[in-house]
This record gives sequence, structure tokens and C-alpha cells, in this order.
Amino acid sequence: MTELPLFPLSAVLVPYGRMPLQIFERRYLDLVRDSLRDATPFGIVWLRSGQEVASPDAPPPELAAVGTTARIVDWDQLPNGLLGVTVEGGERFDLNSAQTNDDGLIIGKVLSRPDPEPEAMTDEWDPLLDVLRSLQTHPHVQRLHLSPDYDNAWEVGYQLVQLLPLEESVKFDLLCVDEVTELMDELDVILHQLSGSD
Repeated sequence: MTELPLFPLSAVLVPYGRMPLQIFERRYLDLVRDSLRDATPFGIVWLRSGQEVASPDAPPPELAAVGTTARIVDWDQLPNGLLGVTVEGGERFDLNSAQTNDDGLIIGKVLSRPDPEPEAMTDEWDPLLDVLRSLQTHPHVQRLHLSPDYDNAWEVGYQLVQLLPLEESVKFDLLCVDEVTELMDELDVILHQLSGSD
């Protein structure tokens, strides 16, 4: 069990996925500074209920039981003057407990999940790969500078989870999947639903 600073979000980050963030609260500006200075990750956990922005009279946030470590891969000052960072998902972890520091930063006690071994793509998953390649032509996705390993089914699957327009609860359920065949089968069903096919 280790301690990890947490960044609760109303969005789910998955391994290999990339996500842009706008940073303006002092607790997270400090978190980003420390992460960049020390080259250390922090944890992103899905905010099941509650507010992303701290408020003195807000109820305690309800955090998901599984999260993803995040490392900063790019940063810049945005046109609105805020700090913008792009994070990339690393390993998954189980959140055992969490406490809030005086500065409002949440520290979690977490247990890392083993990284899944790379799994080779199969012919039956080629349609999923085609969708990922298509998504990568979108200007918004191109700004994330993704460079997936198209031979690793975990990486293809997770990047689809991150990029597809899914409910965050669905993304969280897929984050918790431990078998690559289950992940790819679920994505195949979802893509058929999104396309209106049977």
C-alpha cells in the first residue's frame, strides 16, 4: 500500500489514454509543480458524485474504487491564461482510503494492480483497429500526439475507451476489466450500438 496524491475528475482516465486538463486551483497547481519537478505520477480517480472545484459547504466527494496513475506529457499556458497540461494514463490502482490535507489536496492509500502483459491483436479485432485509426485523423485527437502500438490489443482497446463518446460510467466499467478478450468484446458491442447495427 502506498500513498498517492489524487486528482478527482468527472472523467475517467485509462492506461495509454491521454487527456487535456486545465489547472487553476492552488492545490492542483502545486500538485503539477511537484509532479514535473520530481518526475512523479499522481492518481486520477473518477468522481462518482461531488464537485471537482473545492467548496467549503460542499459534501465530501464520492470517489471510485479504481483509478489510474497519470504522468504529465505536455504543458503550456492556455489562451485564457490558465495552465494546460496533457496527462497520460499509466497503471491502474485500487483506492483503499483517502484523506484530505489542510490545503485541500486528497491523498489516497492505493494498491497498484499488475500491468497486463501485452496481448497480440487478432484478425477478429481488426474492425476495432480500423476505428482507432479513423479517430486519429480527427484534429482534436491529433493534438494529443498519440502513438499507439497497434500490435498490442490492450493499448488499442484502452485508447478506444478513452476516445469514444461513452458515458463515464461505461468507461469506468471498462477500466475495471481484467481480461483483454472481455474488453475487446465489450467494445465490439458498443461500436455496433453506436453505429446503429444489430
